[in-house]
Amino acid sequence: MQIANAALQANGYRTLTSKQGHPPTMIQSLSKILGIDTNTVIILDALRKQRNIADYSGDIIPECTVKDCITRAETLLKHFKSSYKNNV
Repeated sequence: MQIANAALQANGYRTLTSKQGHPPTMIQSLSKILGIDTNTVIILDALRKQRNIADYSGDIIPECTVKDCITRAETLLKHFKSSYKNNV
């Protein structure tokens, strides 16, 4: 979510954090801002939802899901850095 926020801000946009729904908006913007394919955006948003539920319920997230999330975040960060290499 933070990488999506950074990409939005690097393009002169920001979400209203005072309004409900800004986290999914940031994730969904990745397809337009960074050219991330729709399937990846769907997976990233599903991971965001799962983390959000775990934050409030205390449910345990499976280790394989955590590893997948870390791998996807690292890949997204590399993509972000390559897109903004002069600014990062």
